[in-house]
Amino acid sequence: MTGAPDPLFQQTGYQAVIGLEVHLQLNTHSKLLSSCPADYHGAEPNTYTDPVSLGLPGTLPVLNAEALELSLRFGLGLNCTVEGVTQFHRKHYFYPDSSKNFQLSQWDKPVAHGGYLDVEGGRVGITRAHLEEDAGKLLHPAYVPYSELDLNRAGTPLIEMVTEPDIRSGAHARAFLETVQAIARALGVSHASPEEGQMRCDVNISLHQPGEPWGTKVEVKNLNSFRSVERAITYEWQRQARRLAAGETITQDTLGWDEGGGKTFLMRTKEGEADYRYMAEPDLPELHITPEWAAAVRSRMPELPAQKLERYQAAGLRESDARTVSMDVTLSRFLDAALESGTAPIQKLANWLLSEVPGSLGEGETLETSALQPAHLAELVTLVESGDLTGRSAKDLLPAVMQGQSPRALAEAQGLLGQAGAGELEAAIDAAIAADPDTVAQVRGGNKKAINALFGAVMKATGGKANPKAARELLTRKLEN
Repeated sequence: MTGAPDPLFQQTGYQAVIGLEVHLQLNTHSKLLSSCPADYHGAEPNTYTDPVSLGLPGTLPVLNAEALELSLRFGLGLNCTVEGVTQFHRKHYFYPDSSKNFQLSQWDKPVAHGGYLDVEGGRVGITRAHLEEDAGKLLHPAYVPYSELDLNRAGTPLIEMVTEPDIRSGAHARAFLETVQAIARALGVSHASPEEGQMRCDVNISLHQPGEPWGTKVEVKNLNSFRSVERAITYEWQRQARRLAAGETITQDTLGWDEGGGKTFLMRTKEGEADYRYMAEPDLPELHITPEWAAAVRSRMPELPAQKLERYQAAGLRESDARTVSMDVTLSRFLDAALESGTAPIQKLANWLLSEVPGSLGEGETLETSALQPAHLAELVTLVESGDLTGRSAKDLLPAVMQGQSPRALAEAQGLLGQAGAGELEAAIDAAIAADPDTVAQVRGGNKKAINALFGAVMKATGGKANPKAARELLTRKLEN
C-alpha cells in the first residue's frame, strides 16, 4: 500500500486485496460470430437472433473482423502486448441464457495481456483482455412461477479485462473504472455505459492482516455502476473483517449485490477453471497478430485521454479542468473544435464550457444534443476577451447562442458591441468617487476590497458597456492620487 492507510484498514485491522473483471460491449455493427445486427437495444425480445447465436446444429462461426480490430485497439490503449497467437475456446456451462451450453471465449491465448493503467491511487496491472460472446438475458417477472428468456443479446461481442490484484480500496477501483470508461469511449471501442449494460464489473476481494498470507477471495458479480462497485467493496471489507475477527472462515463463493439493501448475498459456490472444461474451438483457427498488424492498428487509434491531458496542460489549461475535459470525449471534441475555429484562450473557453454552458442547457438536454456550435462559443469568448462585449452582456446572450445563433450578430442587433468612450468612462468614475466619500476613504485607508462597490457603480452608470479591465485600472489610478 502507498500513501495514507485506508480508513477501512484503520477501522478493521485488515488489508484488502482486490481485483476486477470488467466486461465491455463492443461498438460493432454485427455480432461476434455472425452477420446478425448487434444493436438490439429497444427491440422486442428474441427478434435479433440467428442460427449461430441460437446455437442451432450445423452452424459455423465466422469471426467479426471489426470486433478483433477494436479489441486490439483497446489492448494497446491499456499498454498491453497484442502481438502473438490468439485463440478461441469453448467455455462450457449449463444455464438457460446460453442456448449452446457453452460460450465462445479465449482462455490461455488472449488477444491482449500484460498491460497497466496509472490512475489516482496507484498503478493497476492488466493481466489480460480477451474477446468473447455475450449470453442472453433472463428476466424474472414478479408474482409468476416462471422466468423469461431474451436472446437478443446472445452473441454480441464483449471484451473482458482482468486486472492484477493491485486495487486497494473502493475509491481506487472507481478511479480505475472511470479511466477505463474514458479510454473505451475515446477509442470508439464501446459506449461503456453501465446504465445500459454496456459496461459490467465483477469484484474479487480477500482480506489479510499485514505480514500474513492473502485470504480466501470471494467474487461479487454483475455490478452495473461505479457507485455499486465502491459500495460493494466497502461492505465486503467490513463483512469479512467481522467474520475473521470472530474466528470464522471465509468460503470461496460467488455473491450478488443488493443495491437497495446495500449488501451482498450468496448466489452459488465459486466454480474453478476445471469446471468450465475449456477446449479449443475447432471451427476457428488460431490468429497470428504480427508486429506489423499491431502497428497498423496503433496508427489508426484516436488520441488517448492521457495524451489529451498532456496536450491541454501544455496549452495552458489548469490541471483540474484539463483532467475533466480529457476524460470526457464529448467535452474534448467540443473544446478542440472551438480552439480550431478561433483565437480564444483555452482556459477562458474551458471556463465557459464547464460552468456557463451546463447551466444554460435545457431540461434533458446535453452538450451533444444542443444546437451550440463550437465556433460560436469561441466567438463569444473572443468578443469578451477583446473588450468588444462585457461579460454580463455575453451571459445574457448565451441562451440564444445555445440555440445556434451567432453571438456577434446578436450583439450587433442589440447594440451591445463597443465600449463606453474614454470620456464617458472617466466621467462615470469621477461621479462614483464624488458620490461615495466613505468608501473612497476605506480604499485609501487600505481596504482594497471596498473598491468593488465603486466599480459596481461605474459599471451601472455606463450601462455595463465599459471595458471592465480598463474601468478598474482607471478607478484604481484615480484613488491612488
